[in-house]
Amino acid sequence: MEHTVVDSPVGPLTLVRDGAALVGLYFDRHLRTPRLTDLGPRTDRGFEDAEQQLREYFAGTRRAFDLELAPRGSAFEKRVWALLETIPYGETRTYGQLAAALGDPGAAQAVGNANGWNPISIVVPCHRVVGTSGSLTGYAGGLDRKRFLLRLEEPPAAEDGRLF
Repeated sequence: MEHTVVDSPVGPLTLVRDGAALVGLYFDRHLRTPRLTDLGPRTDRGFEDAEQQLREYFAGTRRAFDLELAPRGSAFEKRVWALLETIPYGETRTYGQLAAALGDPGAAQAVGNANGWNPISIVVPCHRVVGTSGSLTGYAGGLDRKRFLLRLEEPPAAEDGRLF
């Protein structure tokens, strides 16, 4: 295990890897304490690909990440996190929609809990999950960061103010 800290428009991000796989991406003052108790030594090498892809994402030139991921969690959590990765850039889903996609429409609260424990924020886009009414609900990085990420992914408005 090794980690590094990189600057971003949403504040410092701690990236954690185990071998070549990214196992964590945490915000400064992350609301849910990371489950990884040992982040390993800090290094500035070996994270170049993740750092580059994050820079591209924040610059608006990357819509999907291409990184080896190895999130640690329960089988259910891993199913939810895999489903999060299928939410297209610029779109949102509700907890209920994700629960239905998993085959258990009554599991929205469990999906929300798993979403909150997502260890690889931004790359596994838990910020794209909203409440039933489209409202912003809890986010381990805080609602201001969630709002920022969702706005970053909005399509640009046409010069005449129309979207299309």
